[in-house]
Amino acid sequence: MRGKPRMTTWITICDTCKREGWEAGDMARTDGEVMAELIEVAASGLKDVKTRRVSCLMGCKKACNVAIQGAGKLNYTMGEFEPTAEAATGIVAYAMGHAGSETGQVPFREWPQAIKGHFVTRHPPLPDNE
Repeated sequence: MRGKPRMTTWITICDTCKREGWEAGDMARTDGEVMAELIEVAASGLKDVKTRRVSCLMGCKKACNVAIQGAGKLNYTMGEFEPTAEAATGIVAYAMGHAGSETGQVPFREWPQAIKGHFVTRHPPLPDNE
C-alpha cells in the first residue's frame, strides 16, 4: 500500500437485529443495539475506521449483521454474531485490515478468529464510470 493514502472503512451496524430467543430476555434493547454499542466502543478514536448504525440490513435470519465498506474496495457483509465484546473487537480488527488494504481484501491469515465463519456476502466495488 506504499504511497497510497489510507481510505476510511465504515462498519455499518444493524441496530434492529434480534437473535432467535430475543423475546425471552428483557427486550429493553435489541441485540443489534447491544452489538452497535460494543463496536462503537471498540472503534472509538480510530482514524481509519468509522461506525454508523442503520435500521435493518435485511439479514434477519443471520442477526447480528454488519457491513464492512470502503470506497473503491471489496465490501463485505457478516452476520450470525452474538453481541459480545470479543465479536465486536474482531469486527473492528478486521475493519482495520480492510482500511489498510488497497483492494479491501484482508489475507485469511490476518483474520481475527472472532469473524471466521461469519461472512455472508462479498460485493465488488462499484465501477468508477458508467
